[in-house]
Amino acid sequence: METVMTTPVVVTDMKRKVQDILMSVSWRDFANTYFQKSSSWFYHKMDGIDGNGGAGGFNQQETEQLRGALIDLSNRIRRAAENI
Repeated sequence: METVMTTPVVVTDMKRKVQDILMSVSWRDFANTYFQKSSSWFYHKMDGIDGNGGAGGFNQQETEQLRGALIDLSNRIRRAAENI
């Protein structure tokens, strides 16, 4: 029987991926609303570091959670625009 070790996928360049909206979103509120985490936790993730200054980033589950949160936020913005 063969044991296969897989390396977890970690996205360390998330800040680059969201560059277009980086200054338009309150990431503090976003982190609290969608992750129930502090803004410093979220900013460290965005910068690809862990809380101790080492390598870090978003794991696969957090990446999917971020994708869903951005889609939810975009839907909320669209609904607000349609109400005008």
